[in-house]
Amino acid sequence: MLKLRHLCRYFYILSIFQHLWRLFRSTRDVWQSSGMVCPRCGQRKAKRSCPALKTSICTVCCATERLVTIDCPEDCPHLVSARAFPAATTRRQQQADVAVLLPSIRELTERQYQLFFLFQNVIAQAQPEGLMRVTDRDVAEAGGAVAKALETAAKGVIYEEWPAAPIARKLAEGFRAALAQVREQGITIYDREAAITLRAVETGALTAGDSLGGGDTAYLELMKRLLQVNRAKAARATVSGGSQGFPIIT
Repeated sequence: MLKLRHLCRYFYILSIFQHLWRLFRSTRDVWQSSGMVCPRCGQRKAKRSCPALKTSICTVCCATERLVTIDCPEDCPHLVSARAFPAATTRRQQQADVAVLLPSIRELTERQYQLFFLFQNVIAQAQPEGLMRVTDRDVAEAGGAVAKALETAAKGVIYEEWPAAPIARKLAEGFRAALAQVREQGITIYDREAAITLRAVETGALTAGDSLGGGDTAYLELMKRLLQVNRAKAARATVSGGSQGFPIIT
C-alpha cells in the first residue's frame, strides 16, 4: 500500500515537472525570439512558438498558414485554440454554408448523410487531366446520371446513360466505385437510398451558385470548406479515442 502511494506521488510530481518544462520551453522560445523577425514573412516580429517549424513565427503567418502551408500537429496549442474559438468571420461563413446546403440534405436519413459525405470525398479526390477542372455542372451531371440509373434499377429496369463530359463521366465512375467498395465490405446499400443521396448532391450543385452569388465552382468551394470542418472534428475525435475519418455506414 505504501509503495503504491509513493508510486502515485512519483507520477504526480513527474506530470507537474513535464508541464512546467513545456511552459518554460515555450516561454524561452518566445523570449529568445523577441527581437527576431518572422522567417515566413520577413516583416513582423516572431512572437509565437511553432511546434511544426521548430521556431517562432508571427501571429499573422500562424493564423493564415495554419494547415495550409504549415503541417500543424494536432496538439499544437494555437491550432487547438483556433478550433475551439474560431474567428467571427469563420463562424459566419460556416453558418452561411450550412444554410445554403441544408435545403438539399434536410430530408436525408443518417445513413444517407454518411453516403453524402462518401460521395463528397470522391468529388474532393477527383484530379482531371491537363488544364481541365471540375465544375459544379460536372458534379450535377454525374450525380444525376448515376441517380437515374439506380432509380430505374430499383424498379427492375437496367438503364445506364453516362455523362458526355469527360470529367462528369469520371465522377460518375467514382460514385459507382465507392458504392461497390462499401458493398464489398458486406454493408447493404439499397439502390433507392443511394439514388436519393445522389439527387441531393445534384440539387446542391445546381443551386449553390445562385445562393452564393454565382461562380461555376460555388458548390465545390462550399463543400471544401465544410469537409475541412468535418475532418477537423474527425481528427479531434481520433485524438480523444473516437472513430477515424468519415462516418462508417452500418
